[in-house]
Amino acid sequence: MAGDPAPYYETHVFVCANRRPEGHPRGDCASKGSEKIRDYMKVRVKELGLENIRVNQAGCLDRCELGPCAVLYPEGVWYRLDSFKAVDEVIEKHLQNHGRAQGLMLP
Repeated sequence: MAGDPAPYYETHVFVCANRRPEGHPRGDCASKGSEKIRDYMKVRVKELGLENIRVNQAGCLDRCELGPCAVLYPEGVWYRLDSFKAVDEVIEKHLQNHGRAQGLMLP
């Protein structure tokens, strides 16, 4: 909106790291490896020298069945990040080239 300050980060990535009790019917992102995904993404963003991009852990993003998931702001684009390869694709297509990793996007 006019008059709002510029975003502090160009892109802010929130990777769900929610953990539910074992056997919960909805599952959770942490048990699907989201913490390793988050750590890998943080390292890769730093290694590539991508400035103004912040990768953070989030609590429950309420899309457990589709996870591990992440949401990138300010665009509000959701991705399923189930492998390091998926992370690399999102970094290349979304963060570096300002496009979308279409095959990984969540509805």
